[in-house]
Amino acid sequence: MNTPAYVTRLVLPALAIVLASMGEAPAAPSANAVILAPHRAVYDLKLAKTTGSRAIESVRGRILYDFSGNSCEGYALQFRQVSELDSGEGKAAVSDLRSTTWEDAAAKSFRFNSQNLLNQEQTEAVDGHAERATGEVTVSLSKPREKKFSEPVNAVFPTEHMRRIIIAAREGKSVLEFPVYDGSESGEKLYHTLTVIGRAIAPGTKPTDDAGATVAALAKLTRWPVTISYFEQESEKALHTGEQTPVYSIGFELYENGISRALTLQYPDFTISGKLTSLEMKKDTPCK
Repeated sequence: MNTPAYVTRLVLPALAIVLASMGEAPAAPSANAVILAPHRAVYDLKLAKTTGSRAIESVRGRILYDFSGNSCEGYALQFRQVSELDSGEGKAAVSDLRSTTWEDAAAKSFRFNSQNLLNQEQTEAVDGHAERATGEVTVSLSKPREKKFSEPVNAVFPTEHMRRIIIAAREGKSVLEFPVYDGSESGEKLYHTLTVIGRAIAPGTKPTDDAGATVAALAKLTRWPVTISYFEQESEKALHTGEQTPVYSIGFELYENGISRALTLQYPDFTISGKLTSLEMKKDTPCK
């Protein structure tokens, strides 16, 4: 089976926010505006539906999402996604994506390291860092090859996205768009994102089918259904004219402390669902 490129793409629940001026650098919100909870979550993956011409009989796998840090010193994330895709032809492709990132609290510095394996053979390795300066975001890669380039100053990093989407949801915003840089694929991709935030789900409305239902801290929090669509950056004009379809979309319910449940990973030919099967609330690391 020829595995599509998007199957081996690192999928992080990166989030988006719209700015009043697309040409200005994003101003970081107050450190106390959003308190992101250190946690370790496990999501079990399975095929939800097929919609295209590529034959996918089944998908199974797991995502491990280990998040730590605080609003003073920055945030670290260890992420792993293992997925087995069966074409029904007696062949299965196993994708193993591993990523470690760190982002400073001011959203000015971002370090990333990732490996992508297909059937236990490494297909891609990325290592680098990005720094936000006055007029641009400078990216320096050491893998897959040494390279330095710049991205627009209004591009934001993953944790900053998460904080900003929560602020936007609290303010009642429903449609956001923004470029995001997360160091995925070869480290040279910048995606334009279109985010839709649904109606707030009130505190006390517990999910009945996953690990979040047993965590008392979540019962006190509001959450929102969120869908993010990722587009090739050069097709931004086509996005606004309705002529472009996303490369992929991610749906989930987002709590105001940054924890997500009910994942949906939608690709052109099939959709994967992710159920929150384990959630460990880690000890907070207070600011010094």
